[in-house]
Amino acid sequence: MGLTLTSSLLAACAAVALFAGWRGARPPDPRRGPRLVPWSLIMTLAACGATVFLVHLLNLLGLRTGR
Repeated sequence: MGLTLTSSLLAACAAVALFAGWRGARPPDPRRGPRLVPWSLIMTLAACGATVFLVHLLNLLGLRTGR
């Protein structure tokens, strides 16, 4: 993957993690029924993806992060 694609995917994962964190932190509304979307799981998976893309971006920029 190139630098542009990695940066775009990093930004997308970070945006999804922020949005899911915001939605998951809202208080429940009993009138609308139970929440059907697991926002905390989505936030965790997006943050994990953002971490992977951040490490890949740093490797593309020349910083050694592994062995």
